[in-house]
Amino acid sequence: MGREINRILYIEDDPDIRAVGVMSLEAVGGFTVVACASGAEAIAAAPSAAADLVLLDMMMPGMDGHATLRALRALPETADTPAIFMTARVQAEEIAQHKAVGGLDVIPKPFDPMALPDQIRRICAGA
Repeated sequence: MGREINRILYIEDDPDIRAVGVMSLEAVGGFTVVACASGAEAIAAAPSAAADLVLLDMMMPGMDGHATLRALRALPETADTPAIFMTARVQAEEIAQHKAVGGLDVIPKPFDPMALPDQIRRICAGA
């Protein structure tokens, strides 16, 4: 893909994980982050977020990651925005499902805050 990533729409329902993720992405990665606590919040924020990437948790109350991504794909602003799932469930069949619904890849949780930005850049570069 080789697309440059500057702005990330980050969807994570756990406030502690979300705080660590935002700190990692902004302070370590230098990204601009629009953080959302739910799929519904992300769908509301997406049109104005101008995100280059969607980074989303898989297991969330209400809308899970797959349902959130499907809803984001229905919006013109995020129809083609690349997405990466973050989840603790990383069996081969689960990763295949995440890719089948349009995820570029999966970053396992718990994630390393110091490594997260580089993981994202590697995935987005197609490495």
